[in-house]
Amino acid sequence: MDNFKIMYKILRELEKNMGNERFNIETVSAEKLKISFEKWEQLLILMQDEGYIKGLVLSKDLGQMYRHIAEPIKPQITIRGLEYLAGNSFMGKAKEALKMAGEII
Repeated sequence: MDNFKIMYKILRELEKNMGNERFNIETVSAEKLKISFEKWEQLLILMQDEGYIKGLVLSKDLGQMYRHIAEPIKPQITIRGLEYLAGNSFMGKAKEALKMAGEII
């Protein structure tokens, strides 16, 4: 699956569950999105680095090449993430492609 479609699905689910104390990250897990955990984790980190989500606690040990997400994983969408959903042409294209495929969350 295209990275932008994956990001769209994650942001959409976070938007849908704003303020939901019982939100479970498993609804947009690597398994549900049919991608590797490593790719999923790095996409979430990238989304936080770019300001689309917040709330991830990251760690990196000396022997590790990449940063990793510490448990519990409780991301929240930011205003920038909401703007990205609303206005980004890549997200619009992803939304249309998902609608056509009947996969939209």
